[in-house]
Amino acid sequence: MAEKKLNGTIIVTYRCNARCSMCSRYKAPSKPEEEITIDTIKKLPLMYFTNITGGEPFIRKDLKDIVKELYKKSDRIVISTNGFFTDRIIALAKEFPQIGIRISIEGLEQTNNEIRGLHDGFNRGYATLKELVKMGMKDVGFGMTVQDKNAPDLLPLYEISNKMGMEFATASLHNSFYFVEAGNIIHDRAMVAQNFEALINRLLESKSPKKWYRAYFNHGLINYIYGQKRLLPCDMSFDTFFIDPYGDVMPCNGTKDKEVMGNLNTQSWDEIWNSPQAETVRQKVRRCDRNCWMIGSVSPAMHKYIWKPTWWVLRHKLKFWTKKKYSIYENQIVREYRDGRISTEELDACSTCDKHAAANDGLSDASKAQLKDRTGEEIVDADIARQIEKS
Repeated sequence: MAEKKLNGTIIVTYRCNARCSMCSRYKAPSKPEEEITIDTIKKLPLMYFTNITGGEPFIRKDLKDIVKELYKKSDRIVISTNGFFTDRIIALAKEFPQIGIRISIEGLEQTNNEIRGLHDGFNRGYATLKELVKMGMKDVGFGMTVQDKNAPDLLPLYEISNKMGMEFATASLHNSFYFVEAGNIIHDRAMVAQNFEALINRLLESKSPKKWYRAYFNHGLINYIYGQKRLLPCDMSFDTFFIDPYGDVMPCNGTKDKEVMGNLNTQSWDEIWNSPQAETVRQKVRRCDRNCWMIGSVSPAMHKYIWKPTWWVLRHKLKFWTKKKYSIYENQIVREYRDGRISTEELDACSTCDKHAAANDGLSDASKAQLKDRTGEEIVDADIARQIEKS
């Protein structure tokens, strides 16, 4: 019997050189010597799809070796990056032209640089994308975490990506140990939803079936920012997993506290995946009420429960043929909020935002210890400076 393939996300480092307003991971970096090794990566299962993320993955100078090993395990690999390390990204893409690259761009130039806290971050990321396209890379694009500050830039950014023939991925604010955040929240839900509405209609009017299904994903983001139940079941830890820099295997990156199924540094994959501890985590997933709507959990669910997004797509393509467009007011919760039948405070209570909670960081004791005398920013800046000096 053939081995079952999974979908996996490898968090290769918690070190990050960006200073994103919606993510405090940069304040809580991992120690390089503790980060996942090639020997541990060799123990991973077969995968349909692997996302390499961080932190900032390209801070790791051995990323090429990690990718080489993962291609023995995975049919497709996409790296999520802030695009700052242009030379490293281009060199890797030349060696692995089939790889996918997603660069995080949070808006047009001023907005992006304010949100991500990277000097000239927009121009560097955009220049990297253009160079990858010039090289003939097929699986290239950028991702945007939509919030109050950048929602008006959503459609303009899509138009840029569309003109260049790039992929365009979206997300919204989340709170979890991974982001080291508990207080992220959308304030002007109606405004943000209306910008999603404009994007959804642009996607639906395209001739690309892939974009039609992305329209459904963005419809789900509207549902999420209004604090409603997920449109599709969450099967994280059943056919999808995350592994952090310390080798801990987890169901996802959306939980408030880090949930661990086992550690791949010290155990085999089968020991972890079939363990009582893994079953305990799966039961927690089944009872989870966070209703996250991130591509890592939604994409596998859309494939698994394909009839649900397909029915939505068919209905809305039919609307286009009758000259009607998608409206946010198709969603009952949006109408109730507009009509004053539900308050902002009630919607806030449906979100994962908890401004009174301490943000967990998922760090090891050794990684926490390095923060006694220096900030995470100082640690990572010094780390990058050493790398540049040696190169």
